[in-house]
Amino acid sequence: MTIVGPGVTGSEPARDGRTWPHTRDATVPMSLRDTAAFDDAEEAGPDNASLIHLHESIAALLASRGQYRQAYQHLRSALDLATAGQNDPPQIPEQFRREVDRLRKEHAEAHEQSIRDSLTASYNRRYLDQRLVTLLGDADTTRTDLAIALVDLDWFKQVNDTFGHLVGDRVLQRVVELLQDGLPEGAFCARYGGEEFVLVLPGIDGPTAVAVAESARARVERHPWSKIVLGLRVTVSIGLSHEPPGGPSGAAERQLKRADGLLYTAKQSGRNAVAYHADGQAKLAGAAAGRRAVAEPRVLTH
Repeated sequence: MTIVGPGVTGSEPARDGRTWPHTRDATVPMSLRDTAAFDDAEEAGPDNASLIHLHESIAALLASRGQYRQAYQHLRSALDLATAGQNDPPQIPEQFRREVDRLRKEHAEAHEQSIRDSLTASYNRRYLDQRLVTLLGDADTTRTDLAIALVDLDWFKQVNDTFGHLVGDRVLQRVVELLQDGLPEGAFCARYGGEEFVLVLPGIDGPTAVAVAESARARVERHPWSKIVLGLRVTVSIGLSHEPPGGPSGAAERQLKRADGLLYTAKQSGRNAVAYHADGQAKLAGAAAGRRAVAEPRVLTH
């Protein structure tokens, strides 16, 4: 892209293949060139017209790089220059309006893709870390409860080894759908890594969080996995940690570690279970609660 400044003449191809006609001193995109607003800007001086083109050219370059927010800001600057000094509200050119709408849409799509896991469409680790900082990062005594459930597929390596990775991918996608089914308002699922996922459950107390996690575990267990491939069976183990309202700040990493330790308890106590803390000790929820041996949570120091 060539940015033409004051005093330079010639023509420049637009992105749609047209040639942008010149003003007296600058090449200007058609989005503003054929408008009364641009005529007013041109009368104000060639420097003003050149700045309009400069902003539009920079916007096109930024958009091509995926920097949509900055591109939109430059388009707004171009419009402000074109309508400067007008008493009446500016008539936004239709082509300019469409360009701004396109940039907004592309920016929203790009942002959504940046926070989603490409395989399962659940949120990714980046989004999880950002949200946990928001939910737990402030020493705010008015903060509500927050439960974190760390979910791991049982014997998932055997699924891949026995049925292949394509089946394994389908299993991961279906597990995410089952985990997300019926989550409370404000809750979300994120892929933590590999076959591990996190359910973030804000605004619910400990017993309710246990019930939500146990329901998710049961849905996975009851799902007719043999419809995907004969002989397939999938279960999950879950470690659930809960932070009461007004807890200490900076608790995201600590709460994840507690959930990881309780996940170890669920695994060591027979898998296909939800492990949580209550009355100062580790317990198992639902049908697993009748098991005689409950392993102690693993304590992670780093």
